[in-house]
Amino acid sequence: MRHPATIRRLLVVLVTPALLTACFSEHTAPTTGGEGVSVGNIFFRSNHNGSANPAVDTVVAGTTVTWTWDGTGTTPHSVQSQGSPGFPSSTVLTGDGQAYSFTFSVPGTYQYDCAVHGSAMTGTMVVR
Repeated sequence: MRHPATIRRLLVVLVTPALLTACFSEHTAPTTGGEGVSVGNIFFRSNHNGSANPAVDTVVAGTTVTWTWDGTGTTPHSVQSQGSPGFPSSTVLTGDGQAYSFTFSVPGTYQYDCAVHGSAMTGTMVVR
């Protein structure tokens, strides 16, 4: 029978790399460059990690995020800040290629949705 300390060391060696990979994967690591969110029918989708409804992104303070209307046709959408902290909401926009940008300078967790579609289109921006 192996010594309990040896088994513990073996577990640490085998488990630690997997935990580090999970904690620092591209889905959770904050980004520093300009980031984007696709506004579609009827969803928000992170261009960074593919999460959708809610689109969830983590960025560092000072990052500009751009929401771009893609494949929306004539269906109107917006980016509407929900709760506190908040950010200025976009107007309701219609048509592919429309865009709205905001630079997040204060750390916090920002919730948003579409003023037209409410809880059917949601997102979260975590600013560190």
